[in-house]
Amino acid sequence: MKTFYVYLLASQARTLYLGVTSNLLRRLAQHRSMRVKGFSSRYKVTRLVYFETTSNAWAAIAREKQIKGWNRTKKISLIETANPGWEDLAQGWFEG
Repeated sequence: MKTFYVYLLASQARTLYLGVTSNLLRRLAQHRSMRVKGFSSRYKVTRLVYFETTSNAWAAIAREKQIKGWNRTKKISLIETANPGWEDLAQGWFEG
């Protein structure tokens, strides 16, 4: 069974990035390497502050769209309910 992830990344200044992936480790490595030009490299959005899992790709995409429709305050509340200190949940996943 495949797992899909809806995730929120944050910069040090708490700029947020929301995404969906079937391989969270690989996707985080892409964000952290900053080799792919785009929002996350421009704003240094690399800390994993929240994620959810599901076994259904359509459910993951629907949840991503739902959260994207929320205002910033609601997104912050979601993060702080699970991760009040905005800790990097992927701390130690990568060497170096």
